[in-house]
Amino acid sequence: MSRHAPPADAPGTPPVPEPTYAERARTLAHVGRVGTLATLSRRHPGHPFASVMPYALDGAGRPLVLISSMAMHTQNLQVDPRASLLVTQPGWSGDPLAAARLTLMGEGHVVPAEETKTARGAYLARHERAAYWVDFEDFAFWRLEVVDLYFVGGFAAMDWVSAADYAAAEPDPLADVAGGIVEHMNRDHADALVAYARVYAREQADEATMVAVDRLGFKLRLRQGDRLSSVRIAFPREVRTAGESREVLTEMLRQTRGGP
Repeated sequence: MSRHAPPADAPGTPPVPEPTYAERARTLAHVGRVGTLATLSRRHPGHPFASVMPYALDGAGRPLVLISSMAMHTQNLQVDPRASLLVTQPGWSGDPLAAARLTLMGEGHVVPAEETKTARGAYLARHERAAYWVDFEDFAFWRLEVVDLYFVGGFAAMDWVSAADYAAAEPDPLADVAGGIVEHMNRDHADALVAYARVYAREQADEATMVAVDRLGFKLRLRQGDRLSSVRIAFPREVRTAGESREVLTEMLRQTRGGP
């Protein structure tokens, strides 16, 4: 069963609202474009065989790949369809163990002919350069039929996510603009981030850096002297667009200064 990530609050403090692991997994799969596909080796039975793999998602969040019959991973799937796709948080430059990652486990099968047009559209929307080889005779669309998932959101935040919960979840509405929001806040509003930490998390900090944002709130990495920590701060209401996030962040900053 999908759970909320464990809060870092003091005992007795209500947890800060956060998307479920299923939502976070679906969001990570949505923003990712390249993963690592692990198949079972035909040449060395029982051994995993890992390949760099561009992918897209269908409407149910299932990974779609465009692969050649000459590729080793394709030949592996033809013998044994069991496979996993590892997706890691794109653009992360910090400790790799603090980044989000997701393993989707399932079976790889050729996309049925009647669904190829839809798969093609979804894939080329993510990987335009694939238009140069998409019609080669040896290439075909395959889909990973997900049976289970394992999500890691960083240190002390990890759990299995059922395929049903993942399929029912939606990517966070800020997924495609979150990177821009984070970059803007860190570049232009460093003082505001320190004020958010002081007022809303009751944490003193010499420096605060926004590391993530979603419809329910945002996460800050704090430095106070030599001490490093992180806090999550909730939005007063759900936001679904970049414009709404600006409005709410401005309101929150005004309140840190005693405004209405």
